[in-house]
Amino acid sequence: MEQHIKILGTLHIVFGSLGILLALAMLLLFGGIAGLIGTSGYSGDSNAAIPPHVLLGGIGALIFFVLLVLSLPGLIAGIGLLQFQPWARVLTIVLSVLYLIHVPFGTALGVYGLWALLSQDSERLFRRA
Repeated sequence: MEQHIKILGTLHIVFGSLGILLALAMLLLFGGIAGLIGTSGYSGDSNAAIPPHVLLGGIGALIFFVLLVLSLPGLIAGIGLLQFQPWARVLTIVLSVLYLIHVPFGTALGVYGLWALLSQDSERLFRRA
């Protein structure tokens, strides 16, 4: 069971890291488009309350923060699982339940996480640590 916990921790680190990379990519994409629009001199509708480049930059920042908030707990849980921290087991069980709705990879990770972490062997591993 110890090997399953290590694999689960590694998977959480990989998925969390991919989420953070996606967040950075969205920030760069929307920021780049906003920068291009801002430097091109296009102001859109002169009666608009918010200029288009500011709106795109704000949307990019919002997407960045949402993806970051969704990805960081998985990364933190994965690091904790590799160290067999008891709080990481609880956090990963909660995340596994939430991952069940993310078809197909999240569902597989959620089912695997629940199977591995709710067994009596893993409970003993975390109690021993």
